[in-house]
Amino acid sequence: MILSENTDKTPLTGNELKNDRRKKRILDLLYHKETLSASDIAKEIGVSLPTSLSLLKELSGVRLVEPRGFGISRGGRRPALFGLKNDSIFVVSCELGRYTAKIGVFDSHNQLVSPVIKFETSIDDEALIEKIWSNYIQILKTSQINEDRVFAVGVSMPGLIDETEGINYTIKNQNLQNVADRLGTKFSKLIYVNNDARMQAFGEFVFGAAKDHQNAIIVNWNWGLGLGLILDGKLYNGATGFAGEFSHIQFVENGNLCICGKRGCLETVSSVYVIIDRAREIVKTGKISQLTEKFAGKEEQITIEDIINAARAGDECTINLLNEVGSAVGKALSNVIQLLNPDIIVLGGIVSGARQYVLSPIQQSIHRYCLEQISGKVRVVVSEDWEKSGLLGITAMLFQKLFTHK
Repeated sequence: MILSENTDKTPLTGNELKNDRRKKRILDLLYHKETLSASDIAKEIGVSLPTSLSLLKELSGVRLVEPRGFGISRGGRRPALFGLKNDSIFVVSCELGRYTAKIGVFDSHNQLVSPVIKFETSIDDEALIEKIWSNYIQILKTSQINEDRVFAVGVSMPGLIDETEGINYTIKNQNLQNVADRLGTKFSKLIYVNNDARMQAFGEFVFGAAKDHQNAIIVNWNWGLGLGLILDGKLYNGATGFAGEFSHIQFVENGNLCICGKRGCLETVSSVYVIIDRAREIVKTGKISQLTEKFAGKEEQITIEDIINAARAGDECTINLLNEVGSAVGKALSNVIQLLNPDIIVLGGIVSGARQYVLSPIQQSIHRYCLEQISGKVRVVVSEDWEKSGLLGITAMLFQKLFTHK
């Protein structure tokens, strides 16, 4: 009831269900507006002022809402303002990458209230749920957060994910694919699971570079290339929840084998793996490069950061390499632009740190392959906070799910 489960399984009466929905609507309003008066709330949810005050009193009684001073008088008394209680509603957000994960606790003002803990894992890790649980317990203890005030747990991860069922079809072991069910065995909370690129996109839409843009493409450029879509102001999951598999569009006919089992995917020409492999080849063949000077005989130590730093220092080989992969991504994005006509493209992920070395060739490819009428007003920008946008996206989605008044 309200945010917690109805543990005794007694069905709510019609009036109880109506009030429960009204309370969730109030929580949703205060989440988005920060503070409102009882009269403002009454107008928003279509009830009388006494009913609004009664609902606020009940929410205050369960420590979800608190008084927040007084507003500006409109003639008469200054109205009392209400807001969500700072220490009353927490959610746990966990973001998985290809080899690592990070987890943190957020309050109802989208503020991180715990350290972010990083740990090694993957979508195929049989101990994944146990690792999330153990880090969750540790983080609550470290931050002195009462578990009773944690109402939801969300996880984003790479893969083909059915958001409705919480199933990741990319997990090799079919018995481990139902991630939501597995999380539910450990957490008696609202559980939400979705694709990492889509949650990064949602974070950029709510808090970041795509804010106030109704049609946006957000690229998560890491070991693969995830793509999140904001269409008509809403996160787009697709008919079966698999929208945005940018990595696995065919880019080269009969190209290299991809991890998905097909050949020539975009990932095989522009992922972090490929960029590092090509940089290692530069060193092995003795080409003139800062990388050759530094890593000759120890090519396996080269990281993507080393490549980007060499480009920033003016190294021609690495600049050309980044330009080539940027051109490929730009060509692929051109197809998406022609189909969806977005107004902004946001680049995130570790490769976005190369900035102008990938941004310029992406823009050049878009101008080359797109109709000017479609591409002319598309802005391509680099996210300033992509490392946070994934966790923030999960957090915002969890509160959206918690406060739904259906």
